Amino acid sequence: MEQRVAAYITIYEDEEAATKCLQAIKSQTVPIALIFIVDNSKEKLLKDLIDTSISVHHFPLNIGIGQGLILALEHVTKEDYQFLWTFDQDSIPALNCLEILLTTYNHLSQQYNYEIGIISPTSSDTRTSKVIESTIFANDHFAGLKHNENVEFYECDAPITSGSLISVAAAQSIAPPDAELFIDGIDFDYGFRLRQKGFHNLVVTKATMFHNLGNPMRVKFINQYRYVHQYPALRHYYICRNHTYLETRFSQRFYRFTSWIRRIKSLFTRIFWITLYDRDDKYLKVWACLLGTYHGFIGKLGKLW
Repeated sequence: MEQRVAAYITIYEDEEAATKCLQAIKSQTVPIALIFIVDNSKEKLLKDLIDTSISVHHFPLNIGIGQGLILALEHVTKEDYQFLWTFDQDSIPALNCLEILLTTYNHLSQQYNYEIGIISPTSSDTRTSKVIESTIFANDHFAGLKHNENVEFYECDAPITSGSLISVAAAQSIAPPDAELFIDGIDFDYGFRLRQKGFHNLVVTKATMFHNLGNPMRVKFINQYRYVHQYPALRHYYICRNHTYLETRFSQRFYRFTSWIRRIKSLFTRIFWITLYDRDDKYLKVWACLLGTYHGFIGKLGKLW
């Protein structure tokens, strides 16, 4: 039986990146029946497209990643697709990426009766030469899961959104992505809820993708080099708010208290790096971190910044 795959891309104010991502998806060794694009830019980025397999939905007021995923999942469910392959615009999957993901999915589900929610490639950032870690929920916080290149695949609680191949059947068993998160942490929430439902979320080592994660700046601190990510105030707000909200809500009993302590520690660590290395809008970014963390604690969500 042929498995119908649709792809989804969130694009925003970067036509070059959006075009490269679109071309990489169209060039896959396994054909993709539909590419569902949510364009959150003020002006429509991809004009004069004549390819009927590409469906662009323009939202100049910016509905965010969460709501975009909801729309895509609703569409592919209604049209009887088996998979939705999700992307940020700054990702380039290898030409055989989807083929390897589907082969691994079919092998595990048919031979070993694995119930898979999300299967994703190994993503790396060429600017830092580092593999982008998926995450696990460690009692009171989401932690990076060290990449293991010596196995065919490994399990995690939440792969990054970009490159994730979502089983539509699994998606129908839980609530959709949380649109109120707007951006950041949507993958943590959605992936972990699939895991709680009993599905396996996997990272496949031979399936590869390049992905630009944030804006890394290489700095020297106490005689050691490290990367510090530069973000606008808006991103600092949503990162602090959503991670605080999710981690304190997923934590249970005593761990909810330790989660609060971790989030306060994380807040001051982020402010430290902003104060030390950010060049522009330091005070605004510090305020964004403080406000975001406070809103996360009290559960105030939505598009607020």
